Amino acid sequence: MASHYPFSKVTPQLEELAALCVGSSDIAPELYLEHNVYCGLRDLNGKGVLTGLTEISDIVSKKEVNGELVPCDGELYYRGYNVRDLIKGFTDDNRFGFEETTYLLLFGELPDRQQLDTFIKLIGTYRRLPSSFVRDIVLKSPSEDLMNTIARSVLSLYAYDDFPNDLSIPNVLRQSLELIALFPMLTVYSYQAKRYYLDGDGLVIHRPKKNLSTAENILCLLREDSRYTELEAKVLDISLVLHAEHGGGNNSSFTTHVVTSSGTDTYSAVTAALCSLKGPKHGGANLKVMGMFDELKKTVSDWTNDDEITAYLQKLLNKEAFDRSGLIYGMGHAVYSISDPRARIFKGYVEKLASEKHMEREFDLYSRVERLAAELIAKKRRIYKGVSANIDFYSGFCYSMLGLPLELYTPLFAAARIAGWSAHRIEELVNGKKIIRPAYLNVRPRAEYVPLSER
Repeated sequence: MASHYPFSKVTPQLEELAALCVGSSDIAPELYLEHNVYCGLRDLNGKGVLTGLTEISDIVSKKEVNGELVPCDGELYYRGYNVRDLIKGFTDDNRFGFEETTYLLLFGELPDRQQLDTFIKLIGTYRRLPSSFVRDIVLKSPSEDLMNTIARSVLSLYAYDDFPNDLSIPNVLRQSLELIALFPMLTVYSYQAKRYYLDGDGLVIHRPKKNLSTAENILCLLREDSRYTELEAKVLDISLVLHAEHGGGNNSSFTTHVVTSSGTDTYSAVTAALCSLKGPKHGGANLKVMGMFDELKKTVSDWTNDDEITAYLQKLLNKEAFDRSGLIYGMGHAVYSISDPRARIFKGYVEKLASEKHMEREFDLYSRVERLAAELIAKKRRIYKGVSANIDFYSGFCYSMLGLPLELYTPLFAAARIAGWSAHRIEELVNGKKIIRPAYLNVRPRAEYVPLSER
């Protein structure tokens, strides 16, 4: 079991020193405007500052009408293909799509039947951790936060690789395919270690099955009886597809480019991306949605009463409920305004799962909150471009219906996004000629050195 460091407690002395840190780090907001510096690499209109080129994916949230850019229904493209069409294609054929999507992201084109079958078999052969890895690495140091356990495991895989520093594309592709295949195992095994050592529950370790899809393997590895319905696996598969990539500018993919540009190894680059995704402003957002709805369900007595729901949502906006942040979690997006295409696609499948699980009442509540929250936010903040539900609004509800523990929500995001990270890493290695090093303007005035005896 992990032990606490002896000096982990914050003391009054540290509080005092922390105040000095804050005082010496606080930069006046007006200086950003004065020097035309874009906070978060976003301009005054919230649009991302162009920092690179990519062919991997694209987001459309505005269209030109009469020479002006106006908000439109959001669209998401992987390698030029509309994700909506990709999902319709494999669902119409009644097959799983994450492996095909991974192939597309990595190689830039859709596979034919033989190419897809060969690729699926290749991924299956890589679903094998080094001997004693689970015992020596995963189980030895469990953590309350699985993202830390997974990150440590990825870094540890460096030591088991005979060519960890080889940056040739064939070798990096081999490393990427192994990580894509291993992430579901690292995710579930990290949870099982935490569940056994920290929560005091039983320890169940299943072996992955080569003939199953990624989504099926996740459910098979996680559940004690390894059983699941076809719809459960198909909905989880669609979730993986929708989370696999999201434009080159998302925080973790950008991190992948930045760290890769330094010339470091694959395991270090992927670990950096994991650390980025862990943040609640990125991969952990659906946990906030779940917490908010838990409180809503306890506060609102009649889930069909729009007035009662609206009153609670108003309290959220007024910082009087939940975490008092003033946010309705799951609503709004940095890029999309009228609609998040991922949420629109996913909602239909979540509804089917809710029907199978006899949770139509909960799904109706989510739909009502989505409608009422959009109206309230637009009115309160005078957002005329529109505000809509994002993918996090429904993903947490979906995972709860699948019986997935909260600790797995963000790691599952990573198990999907490793496909996009791998594509971005290879793209940076192929095209990157210089280390990514943005400029920071120093606004601290110069100071004269004062000898210690005179201070």
